[in-house]
Amino acid sequence: MIGFIRRVRVGWVVCLGWVSLVAWSAPASPADAKLTSFFRAYLDAAFALRPMDATRLGDRRFDGQLDDLSPSAQAAWVRHLRSALAALPREVPYRELGREAQIDYEILRDELTTQLWVATEANPFENDPRAYNEYINDSVYLLFSQSTLPPATNAAHAVARMRRIPEVVNAARANLRRPPRAHTETAIRQNRGAIAFYESDLFTVAGSMGSDPSLRAAATAVVASLRGYQEFLEKDLLPRAEGDWRLGRRAFARKLELVLNAGISADEVLREAEAEFSRVERELAVIARQAWGHYFPGVPVPVDDGEGRRELTAKVLGAIARQHGTAASLTDDVRRNVAEIKSFIEARRILTLPSPDRCRIIEMPEFQRGNSTAYMNAPPPLDPQADGYYAVSPPPRDWDAARVASYLEEYNHHLLQILTIHEAYPGHYVQLEYGNQNPSLIRKVFGSGVYIEGWAVYTEQMMLDQGYGDGDPALRLSQLKFYLRAVANAILDHRMHCRGMTDEEAMDLLVRRSFQSEGEARLKVVRAKQSSTQLSTYFVGRMAHYRLRQAVQRELGARFDLAAYHEAVLRPGAVPVKYLPEIVRRELEHAPEGAVAADVSPR
Repeated sequence: MIGFIRRVRVGWVVCLGWVSLVAWSAPASPADAKLTSFFRAYLDAAFALRPMDATRLGDRRFDGQLDDLSPSAQAAWVRHLRSALAALPREVPYRELGREAQIDYEILRDELTTQLWVATEANPFENDPRAYNEYINDSVYLLFSQSTLPPATNAAHAVARMRRIPEVVNAARANLRRPPRAHTETAIRQNRGAIAFYESDLFTVAGSMGSDPSLRAAATAVVASLRGYQEFLEKDLLPRAEGDWRLGRRAFARKLELVLNAGISADEVLREAEAEFSRVERELAVIARQAWGHYFPGVPVPVDDGEGRRELTAKVLGAIARQHGTAASLTDDVRRNVAEIKSFIEARRILTLPSPDRCRIIEMPEFQRGNSTAYMNAPPPLDPQADGYYAVSPPPRDWDAARVASYLEEYNHHLLQILTIHEAYPGHYVQLEYGNQNPSLIRKVFGSGVYIEGWAVYTEQMMLDQGYGDGDPALRLSQLKFYLRAVANAILDHRMHCRGMTDEEAMDLLVRRSFQSEGEARLKVVRAKQSSTQLSTYFVGRMAHYRLRQAVQRELGARFDLAAYHEAVLRPGAVPVKYLPEIVRRELEHAPEGAVAADVSPR
């Protein structure tokens, strides 16, 4: 839930072209084969237009190239999307497809429609300076952090890309008009991190190639270009950054319908979120009351009304927050949590963990900090031997002592465990590894963010329900607080973009009612302005996963097996959640009774 998950999916092992499919079974019909061929051709053309997409997905053919971000190039992207949408029904006979392939067809059609809407309606390269950051930063960072090509090859690709970064900067100068101020301020902060990366961090990330003269010469030129870009951002763009970040009701509703693709409207999401928020508030107060005497012996419990229950919960959570590590120990604390959580998953037979384990825990690079505390970058399916990494952000170096203390209290020992369940085990890392093994190429490329975030939020409560933490009230309160944040995200998302919620009203929701620290809440308000509809994915996805689990367990009764159920949810890949009931029931129906996957390693 913390931060934007970095999704990297697709299903071919690629180094010098399309070589072989991962765990690919033969198409069930000639029509299914046509869909596969259509999508392969689409991806080849898409990667040629947008090399960064290929790199994120692990296709190494384009690692030495970088996207052209000029208006004419963007127009070519739009033409490609329109052409693919028009050709899909002509070239692929939907009615002749098997049911699984029909779902893939619909996923492809809907994703192309969504991308076209974003490109033509949101215009990110005119309205959001952050859109350029991945081309400046990730374009080089990913080559050293995930590619399995030889170090010298990665360095050569990095140099080729760095020589193109001034073109990215020039495109930003030419394209950006009147972006929102919040977007511009974040871009300014992140560009400072990019300068620091090319001045020093790059040479550490590059490992044995860090002393390569061509790499250092290219980095020197990038730093000069980025310093000029920083001046442009601060002195030219920021004074005219007067764009409206609010989408408004109509655009928000359409974007949510397209991006979430969950079969639920924006108004329905808000109604459900507000009802769930009240329920979780009550549950927090009940558990806080039980823990009160431990933390405040001899002190009367606050009055049992709305304000008193909020005071009760806030004080107990405040006492729990004081149990935290240090800025220097944060990443090591997470590593210890990982070992404990993995042991529990195996002992309690929650599901089969991926083997080999390719997840590294790293400190988040400075240039990526700004909006999130952690993210999971999964192994890219087109380069399946690469590592994934769970990146954890210590407090930024320029924070004062008070702000650091607040941050560490927010991410105390208990909340860090919930965060790790969400981001890694059995949350994002495990789910994305399972998804990488599904034979559907379309599902690997276009995984549903609602499914992905929903699964991660679902696992937080599930793990504690199965006994993780031995019933520790502090851990349960931390889990509920974390979940309340997911529910509040959906409320914040809708009300800020559709109903004129002010920053002050948002802070009240997050600090007074959701028990977040002021610093964390301010970051969330900024994020809400910058990521319309994404904040709704956590709640919508969690409710879909939770309801399906309840329904299937009720239907199966004594025959319900938790590990078999979880693997039936994970094996199909990250499909839009509206398909989950149909697919999971079919998975369970065809699996041998009590069957659990023996291995989810790349084959």
